[in-house]
Amino acid sequence: MKKTFGVFFPLYTTTLLMLLGSGLLTTYVSLRLSAINVSGAMIGAIIAANYIGLVIGGKVGHYLIARVGHIRAYVSCSGIITAAVIGHGLTEIIPIWVVLRLIIGLCMMCQYMVLESWLNDQSESSQRGVVFGFYMAASYLGMALGQVVLMLQTGLGMSTLLVIALCFALCLVPIALTTRTKVGHMSPAPMELKFFIGAIPKVLAITLVIGMIIGAFYGMAPLYTSQQSLSTQQTGLFMALAIFAGLVAQFPLSWLSDRYNRNMLMRINALLLAITALPLAVFSHISFPLLLACGFIVSLMQFTLYPLVVALANDMIEPERRVSLSACLLMAFGVGACIGPLLVGALIEPLGGKILYAFFALCAAGIVALSRTSAKEQQTQMAVDAPVPHIAMPDSLSSSPLSPALNPNLDEQMIQDQMPAHETVEQITPAEASDADKVAERREQGADPEADTGLQRAFILLEDSDITLKKEEQDEEDVAPPRVARQGR
Repeated sequence: MKKTFGVFFPLYTTTLLMLLGSGLLTTYVSLRLSAINVSGAMIGAIIAANYIGLVIGGKVGHYLIARVGHIRAYVSCSGIITAAVIGHGLTEIIPIWVVLRLIIGLCMMCQYMVLESWLNDQSESSQRGVVFGFYMAASYLGMALGQVVLMLQTGLGMSTLLVIALCFALCLVPIALTTRTKVGHMSPAPMELKFFIGAIPKVLAITLVIGMIIGAFYGMAPLYTSQQSLSTQQTGLFMALAIFAGLVAQFPLSWLSDRYNRNMLMRINALLLAITALPLAVFSHISFPLLLACGFIVSLMQFTLYPLVVALANDMIEPERRVSLSACLLMAFGVGACIGPLLVGALIEPLGGKILYAFFALCAAGIVALSRTSAKEQQTQMAVDAPVPHIAMPDSLSSSPLSPALNPNLDEQMIQDQMPAHETVEQITPAEASDADKVAERREQGADPEADTGLQRAFILLEDSDITLKKEEQDEEDVAPPRVARQGR
């Protein structure tokens, strides 16, 4: 484990710095807009623009990485993000902020793809779980530290934006100095959305609702705290504890998920989320210690939902479709993360900040309703190898479409088949092509070589050996004339 951490330390450091800046920027934007009396609907639109950028950034990222390579793609995206962050301090024109957040989300998805494809390419299948665990821990720690930095700031001026820009600039250094630069190209995970809508419609709907919860939390929770008359430092502490709760919850969840019914666990978690969110949804103003306690418990519940629905979905789908499944789940989550801030932003101005946690309770009730299935129905939906061992996964969009390749439960060959490297064309001689055609033709006329019948396999072996002997005899005839000539001399 220590060796693995040392090998990938530059990438983990880059991830931590990048998420530190990203987490701080998200909270800063909400607080800054609230301070200048921007409407909740517009704040929600700005937050949603970031998630829209993350969703569409997958296609752009693959094109950019294939064209200029991993390091150049990462460096260029980091430079654009740094400029966009400083751009927030140069103007307060809201439409420009929407565009800036869209650009930042798009470029950050490209950065995620660089990091994750790099980690996947350089890690062995046996160590991928440890690699992924450190990556997730660095992501959570970076987001939490971003809130701690906010606690140390005296205001919401340009200095905070400079700290964010500094983080995105410094995250270039470990990438630029690493010596592990040989990274293979990875193609995007295939999308079989139509199949999954027919096979697991409830799971996709639950994933979308969970995305609405998480997107609304990251974007609108700072606005909720500002309406609770909390200071910038108190808001930073509240957000840091909430994000830390997400990290803490993963370890007991992994243990429980491998031992109990996951659908039942998800229903219980959603029910507890609805119950714990009610006090914050009912009371307009509560004491700061109680707010911290309730916010921590709510975060424990909400951040365990996405890993559970991912594990449940993998239990219901055959292994060969799981890479495609992960891409579709990520897309459903991203769409939900765009919708959540827009809905809460539109409601928070007329109904007050407490509508955020009322929204959480309502979404949790919807998850409880969607997860209700009979025992017979649930048994028929499970795949042959269910349950899949639980792997804690990021619960925000701090992950690219390549993240399935980091899952150690996915077979290495299946990953390579689903997400192939550069296409190569093998040079085959006419003789080899002819022999291959003959073998294929005879196999079609004969028996199935994969069948268990011994006579069928023997038939295929005899046919193949016959072709091999004829080829060797032809080679000897080609070589024979020169030998005869030398003997005559």
